[in-house]
Amino acid sequence: MSSFRHRLLGLPVLAVLITAAGCSSADDAATAAVPSPDTPVTELCRNLDKALPRKVDGLSREDPRPASALTAGWGSPAIILRCGVPRPPEMIDPEADGAEVNGVGWLLEKQGDGSFRFTTTLRRAYVEVTIPHSRTGNGVAPLVDLAPAVKKAIPEGIAD
Repeated sequence: MSSFRHRLLGLPVLAVLITAAGCSSADDAATAAVPSPDTPVTELCRNLDKALPRKVDGLSREDPRPASALTAGWGSPAIILRCGVPRPPEMIDPEADGAEVNGVGWLLEKQGDGSFRFTTTLRRAYVEVTIPHSRTGNGVAPLVDLAPAVKKAIPEGIAD
């Protein structure tokens, strides 16, 4: 894990943003697979759920289905957070892209659909945040909003 290095991203790290949240009905609510970590990580994730902000990137919290303290969402299309995910295999790649945002390290993975997936590094639980393609113009601003909660609830260390 110590070989993971952070390269500067082409995304603006300190974007100042105001995004209008779209309306959604229960029929178009986001869904997210609920992770199944061990008991100590589950407890950390429950603490994170309590510490998460009501708004991320100007978007109100609208949790995905099924309801779980291990998942959270903001807006529609939703920025999705999942806590207690397994370590991504890319985490051991010394050439992997990463960023540090307000004291929290993140692995960056661009997805085939244009979305971005970020996973915390060097924390006792892996926290994954997916930013949909339509919201990527704001760079890593959602991570700026989420970093204080991650720092508070998920101690530094190695999850595995």
